[in-house]
Amino acid sequence: MSLREVARKLGVSAAFLSDVELGRRHPSDKVLTEIARILRTPLDDLRRYDTRVPVKDIQRVPTSIPTYGYAFRQLIDKKVSPQELLDLVEKKRRRERTK
Repeated sequence: MSLREVARKLGVSAAFLSDVELGRRHPSDKVLTEIARILRTPLDDLRRYDTRVPVKDIQRVPTSIPTYGYAFRQLIDKKVSPQELLDLVEKKRRRERTK
């Protein structure tokens, strides 16, 4: 089955599905369940390919490492947008690659 065919059956764009395949975007649980159904594979098999840190682990960090909690509150107080934060992370990633 082609990527375009799966995307059509899901009701999403082929570009979105390609980004999911490449790990650039992550589908909702609903879309992931539909992908599993279309591909006739167990949902847990698809979840094994998710390389992101589990949300519960992310939520635990600000309480176990106080400086992260403080930094997060500063981001909110200063109204730093998600895009600004992502840009900062990408800038750091580029600097590390050039070392």
